[in-house]
Amino acid sequence: MTIALSPLIRLHANDNVLVARSPLALGQDLPEFGVRVRAQVPAGHKIAASRIAQGEQVRKYNAVIGVAARDIEAGEYVHTHNLALVEFDRDPAFGQDVKPIDYVPDAQRARFMGFVREDGRVGTRNFIGILSSVNCSATVIKNIAAYFTPERMAAYPNVDGVAAFAQTSGCGMSSPSEHFDVLRRTLAGYARHPNLAGVLIVGLGCERNQVASLVESQGLEAGRLMRTMVMQEVGGTRVTIEAGIKAIEEMLPIANGYLRQSVPASHIKVGLECGGSDGFSGITANPALGAAMDILVRHGGTAILSETPEIHGVEYMLTRRAVTPAVGQKLLDRLAWWENYTRGHNGQFNGVVGPGNQAGGLANIFEKSLGSAMKGGTTPLQAVYEYAEPIEQAGFVFMDSPGYDPVASTGQIASGANLICFTTGRGSMFGSKPAPTIKLASNTTMFRKLEEDMDVNCGAILDGEVDVPQMGQRIFEAILRHASGEPTKSEALGLGDHEFVPWHLGIVS
Repeated sequence: MTIALSPLIRLHANDNVLVARSPLALGQDLPEFGVRVRAQVPAGHKIAASRIAQGEQVRKYNAVIGVAARDIEAGEYVHTHNLALVEFDRDPAFGQDVKPIDYVPDAQRARFMGFVREDGRVGTRNFIGILSSVNCSATVIKNIAAYFTPERMAAYPNVDGVAAFAQTSGCGMSSPSEHFDVLRRTLAGYARHPNLAGVLIVGLGCERNQVASLVESQGLEAGRLMRTMVMQEVGGTRVTIEAGIKAIEEMLPIANGYLRQSVPASHIKVGLECGGSDGFSGITANPALGAAMDILVRHGGTAILSETPEIHGVEYMLTRRAVTPAVGQKLLDRLAWWENYTRGHNGQFNGVVGPGNQAGGLANIFEKSLGSAMKGGTTPLQAVYEYAEPIEQAGFVFMDSPGYDPVASTGQIASGANLICFTTGRGSMFGSKPAPTIKLASNTTMFRKLEEDMDVNCGAILDGEVDVPQMGQRIFEAILRHASGEPTKSEALGLGDHEFVPWHLGIVS
C-alpha cells in the first residue's frame, strides 16, 4: 500500500520555515499547515510557516539560520533573496549536553574481517603505497604504479593494489612553516597507515622536503616494507622507475602474506564527509550517518568529524558535548583561526555556499553547517585534533580541515581513518585510497539517477520506508561489510588515484 506523504516537512515545533518534500506550485493550498504557496518552490527548499518580520530570526530544526532581510509572508519562498546571514550570540556551554556512552560489552561487540599489522593496528584494505616527497617525483611514482596492472597483480590476490599518492608541493614553500609541517605530517600519516602493507617514498634530491629529513623528523623507520629513493642519486627518471618497480616487486610477496581475520569493530575509524549537500541532507543522510556513528562509538570505534568551515554557526552543538572545557575551547580556537585565515576573501566560512548547495536548497553556511554537524551523532566530543594529526582517542572526535572534500578526506586518512562515509544530495563523484569511501545519497531521485556511484539510499527516510535510527543501523551494517572487503561503488569505478590532496596553507615562492 502506498502511504500518502505530506508535501511539507516541519522539522521542529519552533521552526518558522517548512521544507518542501516535493516541488510546490504557485497557489497550492496546504490547509494542514495553514498556508498557501506564494511561489514555485523546488524540492528541498523552504517556505515560511508564518509571517516573519524583517530582522526576525529564521529557525530551522530550532536553530538560527539567519534573519529575514525583509518582511516574509506565510507561504512565501525563503532563500538567498530574502534571508540574511547575521552573526548572533552563541553560548558554548561547555559539557552541558554530555551524556554517558552506553558501551556494548567487549564480548558482544560487532566484528569485521581486517588486516592486522605487527603493531596491532588494523586495516580495511591491503595496498602498497608510493609517495612523492615533491611534485618533481610525481610522474615517476605514477609510472611505477602503472606497471602493476591487474594481470601482474593476479599473482598477489591478497593485495588490493599499488597506489601512487602524488602531490603538487614539497618545494617552493616556506620552511620551517605550518604549511611545511602539515605536508610532512600528511605524508607520514599515509606512510604509517594500517591500510598500506608497504610504502615507497620517492624524492628528487634538491627539494625543500628532503626525503631523509622527512623520514627522520616523522619517526619513520626504513625496512623491507618502508623504502626510499632519490632520483638524483639513483640515476634519473628511467632508472628510478626501474628501481621502484623492483622495490615493489620485493614487497609484494610479503604484503600478500597478510590475510583478513576477525577483529572487533573498535578498530574502525570513520572519516565523516559531506559534499554536494542539498536541503534533504540534514533530514536524511547526515542524521542517519550520525545514528550509525552513535552505534559505532558504542562498539568502541571512532568517528572523525571535520570540515571546520561547515560547523560555523552551530559549533555550540559540539562544544556542549565536549568532555572538558579544554576540548570545547580548542574547537573554538580553530574556528577563530579560520575567521582570521579567511578574512577578506570570498570563502564559504564567510557565509556564501556553492552553487550546487544553493540549487539544492541551502541558503548559507549556517544552514549547511546545521546539517553537516549532524554526521557526528550525539555522543560526547572526546578530542579536537589539527589536520592530519594522529588520532589516538576513540569515540567521537573532531579534526580541523577545510570543507573541500579531497583535502578534508586526505587529512582524515592521514590521521588514521580506515574508512570514509560521504553524504551527498547533489551527487558527489568521490572515492579515496587507501581507505575506501561509502557514499550515502540524501534523496531517492538522485540515488536512482546516479546509482552506479551511490552505495546507500538514505532517501528511504524521506519516502517513509524507514526512520533515522533504522537507516543508521543499515549504514553501520554497510560499514562492517565494506570494512571486511566488499568493494564500494567508487572502488568498482576505480576512483581514488587523484583524490590525494594535502592542504596547501602557505605561499608558493
